[in-house]
Amino acid sequence: MQSGSSGTRSSGTSAVGEGRIGSMDAITVRPYRKEDIGGLRRIYFELYDERDAGEPIGIHLFTARPTLEDEGAWYERQEQRIDAGDLLFLVAEVGGEVVGSCSIGRAGPTALSEAGHVGELGILVRRDMRGKGVGSALLERSLAEARAKFEIIYLSVFSNNVRARKLYERFGFTLCGQLPRFVKRGNQYFDGERMFLDLSPPPPGTKANR
Repeated sequence: MQSGSSGTRSSGTSAVGEGRIGSMDAITVRPYRKEDIGGLRRIYFELYDERDAGEPIGIHLFTARPTLEDEGAWYERQEQRIDAGDLLFLVAEVGGEVVGSCSIGRAGPTALSEAGHVGELGILVRRDMRGKGVGSALLERSLAEARAKFEIIYLSVFSNNVRARKLYERFGFTLCGQLPRFVKRGNQYFDGERMFLDLSPPPPGTKANR
């Protein structure tokens, strides 16, 4: 079950990182398949374990862990959005195991809406695979495919998530707004930031945020 906007699961502080696999198997990025649900659900549920252990995860969750039925219904909705052309949903594999995902969902209800050109990005990487290039691989493929669907991509990130913000900046994202008290976790508040990437061709003689 999702906790981000536009059907995405938005990532932050400890959900993505920079780095490379090194001696490990190559990272494969491919479209989501129904059989990926089990692996993706485990990655998502592990975030609740991290949060409950007091670790500084950078993704906003529900107060209580969703049920399996809730998760099944959420994935059904995502599959409907994929079929409608309103969601780009890719997964990363290493050694045949799903280790992360990236989704870019249409902000408007359809491509014909006034926000149909806008995409909202969310990304998750399995705990033991963070900082090993999985996030970079997912972003590279997702943004390349997004150019056929969207003109501009937005994402939200925790303000204290320096590592993730640097990764997004490396792919051309730019800060465009502040989100005071973005998340309330128990009695603690976390600020957030909005970032954007302009995928539209720049007018002649100008530079775009690409």
